[in-house]
Amino acid sequence: MSMIGSERTSIDSKRKADHLCVLVHGLWGNPSHLDYLAKSLREKHPEDKLNILVAKSNSGSYTYDGIETGGERVTQEIEELLEELIQAGTPIAKLSIVGYSLGGLIARYAIGLLYSKGWFEKIKPINFTTFASPHLGVRTPLRGYHSHLWNAFGSRTLSASGRQLFTIDTFRDTNRPILSVLADPTSIFIRALSLFKNRSLYANIVNDRSAPYYTTAITSTDPFVDLDAVDIRTLKSYSPTILDPDNPVSPKSAREPPQPFYTRLSSTGQSLLTRIPLYTALIALIPIATVAWTINSSIQSFRSNKRIQLHEQGKGLDDYRIPLLMGGNSARSAVSGAFRRVNSAHGQDYLPESEHDDSDSANENATEDLPRLELKRTSSRKADFPTLALSDEQFEMIRNLDNVGFKKYLVHIKNHRHTHAAIVVRMQKPGFDEGKVVVRHWLNEAFEL
Repeated sequence: MSMIGSERTSIDSKRKADHLCVLVHGLWGNPSHLDYLAKSLREKHPEDKLNILVAKSNSGSYTYDGIETGGERVTQEIEELLEELIQAGTPIAKLSIVGYSLGGLIARYAIGLLYSKGWFEKIKPINFTTFASPHLGVRTPLRGYHSHLWNAFGSRTLSASGRQLFTIDTFRDTNRPILSVLADPTSIFIRALSLFKNRSLYANIVNDRSAPYYTTAITSTDPFVDLDAVDIRTLKSYSPTILDPDNPVSPKSAREPPQPFYTRLSSTGQSLLTRIPLYTALIALIPIATVAWTINSSIQSFRSNKRIQLHEQGKGLDDYRIPLLMGGNSARSAVSGAFRRVNSAHGQDYLPESEHDDSDSANENATEDLPRLELKRTSSRKADFPTLALSDEQFEMIRNLDNVGFKKYLVHIKNHRHTHAAIVVRMQKPGFDEGKVVVRHWLNEAFEL
């Protein structure tokens, strides 16, 4: 029996648990992708201690419909369960939310709606965690025609979600991408996030093709481009998978001397020979796959647009169409957003060291009315590594999200190249066993009952 079905059955029964944990899957996902998370959570915390809701309203191609639509669906699921438990005489007092991949962005939208509707006046937000979530979008901060093609092609093949993930959308009347609004310090989304007692994220340092390190770790540098050039430090109890969050990486003091030319030439030649069959297959398959992908994306985008239109016409939607920015800053934000977007094109992959400073002064005025948080900020900038050529909006997202504060746990999965799936053990396979270490760390170190 699926973990999802068993959890829903137990939720329907009356019990004493006053803490609800909501799990939100990612793009192209479905609730079964979070089976291992839900199963591990249940083994750690029995039914009389914790309710678990695995959101299902965005399953499959419904994730094409965008962060806003997905967030409203998840919020409706949560509210329905909260009301159901109140009617059953077992109201919820504590709330935790976990988002995987795109689900982390949907979760950030949903908590803003819950905050705006007054739920956090009755329920205490405890844990907010994301696994491999692209908080800064997925725009490739690299130069070259292939990166420009990916940024242009990818953004137009995933309907609303694609435009939002590549930050080419304009959200409502803000004249800004939705990801920028989600990170605005005057928004309901940042205010909601700041209320959670614990905020944490898990990010793959290598081989995450869906959501690269810089965006999942909310950082403007990537020290892990060349693992041979750095020293990695891990947590003893979770080694070698979880890096030390206080001191994860540093440049090696001395590089190993290069191999002789003939040795490197021989090695390169052998490597190329072994890859010839792969390259031949790719040459044949890539055009076919591209055509199939484009056709399927066009169909799914058409269907997504129809679903979004039906969603917009749905009953009760006005409950979620509330002011997103607070403090009278909507007009100012829209104007400044327009100027930022005009001037945010970067052609290079790294920026000069002096181009972006590391101070928090840029956001002092914007964040002065936020609740004062007693936390240790995790720096997203390292002077030892070059700064990626992100957009101005992405740099601002980093500053704002760091001001709220996340505990950042970096993950080094070595035994499987599909680290995006392995980090949450999306399916049971031996190559994903390192993801079980990640989940164990989350339950022991980052999830508070």
